[in-house]
Amino acid sequence: MELNVLASFLTDFFRESLALFNSLAPYLLLGFLVAGILHVLLPGDTVVKHLGGKGMMPVIKAALFGVPLPLCSCGVIPVAASLRKEGASRASVLSFLVSTPTTGVDSILATYSLMGPLFAVFRPIAALLMGISLGGITLLTAGHEAEAPAPKRPNGQTSVARSIKEMAEYAFIELPGDIGKWVIVGVLAGGFLSAVIPQNLFARYLGNPLISFPLMIVVAVPLYVCATGSIPIAAALIAKGLNPGAALAFLIAGPATNTVTITVVGKMLGKKSLVTYLVSIILMALGAGLVFDLLYRFLGGDPSLITGAGRNLPLWLQISSSALLAIILFKALLKKPEREEVDMGFLVEVPDMSCQHCVMTIKKALSEVEGVREVRVDLDRKIVGIEGDVDEKKVKEAILSSGYTVKKIERK
Repeated sequence: MELNVLASFLTDFFRESLALFNSLAPYLLLGFLVAGILHVLLPGDTVVKHLGGKGMMPVIKAALFGVPLPLCSCGVIPVAASLRKEGASRASVLSFLVSTPTTGVDSILATYSLMGPLFAVFRPIAALLMGISLGGITLLTAGHEAEAPAPKRPNGQTSVARSIKEMAEYAFIELPGDIGKWVIVGVLAGGFLSAVIPQNLFARYLGNPLISFPLMIVVAVPLYVCATGSIPIAAALIAKGLNPGAALAFLIAGPATNTVTITVVGKMLGKKSLVTYLVSIILMALGAGLVFDLLYRFLGGDPSLITGAGRNLPLWLQISSSALLAIILFKALLKKPEREEVDMGFLVEVPDMSCQHCVMTIKKALSEVEGVREVRVDLDRKIVGIEGDVDEKKVKEAILSSGYTVKKIERK
């Protein structure tokens, strides 16, 4: 009997996970491609140039830049630290920190594939308004800051061939490497929830918004989940009766916060900004969820508005896209970075490096330090090797300003 129950669970788990992955794959591949194009068209210097100065305009620009960028809550931290270093205001940085990980071109298309058009439209609008609101609140509570310094300009022009190569590498190697693990975790978690949670559980026992909304916030705030990886989980919960507004609150608060981001915001912007950041996200996620429920009811509660479009695609397209996406994800995840020899003049232990995005950010920051001739990184050991006649204090400041911590510096 127990074997039959286990076999039934495994069958349901596999079927539901596969259905989620098949529905997600075509739109996620398209999202990766668009993300790669945006990566080339919106380089870091372009973003930095618009986020300095006083008033609300830089805050609005920060939110507008943040919404389409496909950065998760891990990847957004060093970018935000770089913006702050270049002179962006606290308000602009917080606006960027909220709007960016909450959505992105890849997650917008993935949302449409699994959760339908209403979620796909409402989610980025909510992210944009949250970023602008949080920036405005920060301006009111923290006051204005000095003008930002002139941003650095790129040297020369990039050839078309190099731009295409950079786009392809970012879209189908770097980005899948950064979020691929969380996409797979999200699909498997969604399949698991679909297999074990009884039908209409939430409608029967947790349908009251006073219960379901706080529950989703409590789960979402400390959880590390990217904007795309959270979608299969939310879709599975809605299928089991969770009200759509509570699912939206999870989709907003989950990607926008986690324990790592909370720590970095406190260090980078101060305790006052951290409190503003957390309280604002929680209240705005709850408010957005309640508005979404009202809007859904106003539109007649039509299930097609929150039904994923991915399941309506031709089966051959779903299967072929799933096969291609699986190859891309597993190739990116199984690829081991080249092991660099770091036995150099300075050895710096940076415990919170976690991906190639971190490696590139730290290398870029240290290469700008006076006297640095070469930088190598051993990601497995979380060690940075530096060669050159450099000041230890400047090395530490460069790493800290990039959003990372320094545990130990050893001079060879």
